Amino acid sequence: MALVTNDEAIFPRPLSGEPVTKPTSGLLPARKIIVGKDVTLEPLDPQVHAAELYESGHSTPEGLAIWDYLAYGPWPDLAAYKAALAAQANTHDPMFFAIRSHATGKVCGQISIMDLHAANGVAEIGHIWFGPELQRTREATEALFLAMDYPMSELGYRRMQWRCNALNKRSRTAAKRLGFRFEGIFYNHMIFKGMNRDTAWYSILDDEWPDVCNKLKTWLADDNFDAQGQAKQSLSTMMRQRKTSRRGLAD
Repeated sequence: MALVTNDEAIFPRPLSGEPVTKPTSGLLPARKIIVGKDVTLEPLDPQVHAAELYESGHSTPEGLAIWDYLAYGPWPDLAAYKAALAAQANTHDPMFFAIRSHATGKVCGQISIMDLHAANGVAEIGHIWFGPELQRTREATEALFLAMDYPMSELGYRRMQWRCNALNKRSRTAAKRLGFRFEGIFYNHMIFKGMNRDTAWYSILDDEWPDVCNKLKTWLADDNFDAQGQAKQSLSTMMRQRKTSRRGLAD
C-alpha cells in the first residue's frame, strides 16, 4: 500500500548548474562531545555506554520495538551487544554518539553522523534510536537538532540527508517535522533482515538550513513550553510555514 500522502508528494527543486561560489570547508566531523541544554551527545564508548543502552533498548516491549526498522538488533545479552558497540565505536563513518539525558544522567539512545562526503559538504543523520523514556520528548528533538547543526552550522555543509525504510511511518513523519523535504523512493534498494526495503529520501539544503535552524531553536526554547512541559507550538506546523528557498520551492 502506498504511503506517500498529498502533503508528502515530490516537489522537485528546480535543477541547478549554478557556480558554487562559497567553497565547502572540506572538514570531517570530529569525534567530540556535543552539549545541548537537555541532552549531550557523547562519542560512543562501549565501556561507558553499553549497559545503559542495552537496558534502554531491551528491557521493555517498547524498547525491543526499536529494532524493527534497524538493520541490526536486538541482541541476546549484554556481552553480544557490547561487542556490536565496539565495532560501531571503531568507525568514523558512521560516527556514533550515545545520547545522555541531563534530567536522569543516563544514556538512553543513539544517533550517528554518516555518509560523509566532506569535499561536497554532504552528511546524513542515521542509526537513530531512542529508548522509551526519550521517545516523543523535547530531549529527543534536541538530540536530532544537535546532530544536524554540527555539520550544517559549524562545518558549513551544503546538504543534510535523512533516509529510512519507506514503510517506517514514524521515521517519515519525524523527517518532515524536522524540516526535511521529501525527494523520492529508491525501490528494491536493500535486503533488510531477509525482506525487501524501499528507501525514502529526504534532505535539507544549505539555503534552507537557516530557516529550519531558527524554527528548531524557537521550538526548543524554554518559553515555548508550559509548566507541564508541553510545547505551546507545533513544530510540524512551524515547518509547514517555512520560507521558499532560493530554488523557488514552497511546501
